[in-house]
Amino acid sequence: MSICEKFLLRLYITGHTPRSERAIKNLRRICEHDLSGAYEMRVIDILEQPQLAEDEKILATPTLIKVLPPPLRRIIGDLSDTEKVLLGLDLLPVDLNLQ
Repeated sequence: MSICEKFLLRLYITGHTPRSERAIKNLRRICEHDLSGAYEMRVIDILEQPQLAEDEKILATPTLIKVLPPPLRRIIGDLSDTEKVLLGLDLLPVDLNLQ
């Protein structure tokens, strides 16, 4: 991953449930730790914006979609297993010490 790349992430949730809140917290932690701030995260509550969920064919929540950089990736769940999230979304941490 180039240091200049920015990740565009969309997290689809259903209301303010404990599972949704856990997914948001876990995603923020992963982004801050592994993406060095090079990301834009949007949380979409499908109860408030059902058309967006329909457009993306969201069948379960929480669902995380990595829009950019390609390829598009999806992962379903509360995102508590950091390694699985990074592998599943093809998000590899940048090691700035390898220059």
